[in-house]
Amino acid sequence: MRKLIFFVGPAGAGKTTIAKALARKRRMAFLDMDTLLRPSAEVIMRISGNDPNDRDSFVYKTHCRDLGYRVTIDAALENVELGLDVIVVGPFTKEIENPLWLEQELKRINASSHDVDVMAIFVSLPDKELYRQRIQARGLEMDEWKLENWSEFSHSLVQRQIKWPLPASSVYYFDNSGQLTEEKFSLIEQFVFGDGHNG
Repeated sequence: MRKLIFFVGPAGAGKTTIAKALARKRRMAFLDMDTLLRPSAEVIMRISGNDPNDRDSFVYKTHCRDLGYRVTIDAALENVELGLDVIVVGPFTKEIENPLWLEQELKRINASSHDVDVMAIFVSLPDKELYRQRIQARGLEMDEWKLENWSEFSHSLVQRQIKWPLPASSVYYFDNSGQLTEEKFSLIEQFVFGDGHNG
């Protein structure tokens, strides 16, 4: 059965690093919402007179956020429709809290969670200081607003529940503190490809 694997969670948790490692090893299609949206977001923000690297302001969330998810999910569904296994990366903050969202999207390709093996991995860190250190260390321009407005931004760094109607064996809450060792990576790999899922 074709697989659709979501790596979700807050900025700085390390979801992209883990997802890329899995895609590389297992030769899966890899779709990162930030990568797909970035060119359009930069243009939209620039022509509206705002910082093209902004990814957190009200203006960005109003004009770019939903566009990014639409582009990403459309690309993911197209690959799933072709029978490919797909990894999708993004915060998916609103989407995971909507129980109807997943099936509504799969229906766009006349599919459902009965014929697509959907799994969701929520990647997180145990405290806000670790997030700050990770975000600071990666040194990305799009993170400047986060660091400059930490007291406001840090409210988004919370553990969220994935409310999609998936079996417990298809949802994994992964603590990514410390180094991503082979042993820790193998837990993700076993969850996705093992004979039994580790919920």
